Amino acid sequence: MAEGNPRGPNILITGTPGTGKTTLGSEVSQRVGFNYINVGDVAKQHDLYDGWDDKYQCPVLDEDRVIDELEEVMSSGRNVVDYHGCDFFPERWFDIVIVLRTNNHELYERLEKRGYSGKKLEENIQCEIFQTILDEAREAYKPEIVHEVPSNTPDEMEDNLDKISAWVHEWNISH
Repeated sequence: MAEGNPRGPNILITGTPGTGKTTLGSEVSQRVGFNYINVGDVAKQHDLYDGWDDKYQCPVLDEDRVIDELEEVMSSGRNVVDYHGCDFFPERWFDIVIVLRTNNHELYERLEKRGYSGKKLEENIQCEIFQTILDEAREAYKPEIVHEVPSNTPDEMEDNLDKISAWVHEWNISH
């Protein structure tokens, strides 16, 4: 779909929890007039889980059911998808993948405010330190569509919003 979708591109915004995916994703979708999809919300709405993770105290996403649920809407294009993982989505779904990165101190404070503590907090910080999500994106998608961007301040968020909006504009002109 990436090269041949005449209806519009699909954008994935991913990164460690707390990097600003939901804020950026919803702002991008409003600015460019795309459908906003928060995968966590879709999973809740349609009960797309495959058990419970006692270690992290959260439900386990049924990735195959998520893909089945989203296939039709993704094939129509013009979507901004927000999720903290990326390697299970079909490569054909996305025309650009934005990986948000946040410095450890800022991320720690954001996650602490969300109530993260102990192992969950520690492992999410380590995920960011070791650029786990960025590496997943680079392995799952063509390198030219994966973009690592900073997400520490409101100014960086605005800059990311401007860059993605400009990219959508250019995509529309060239397609």
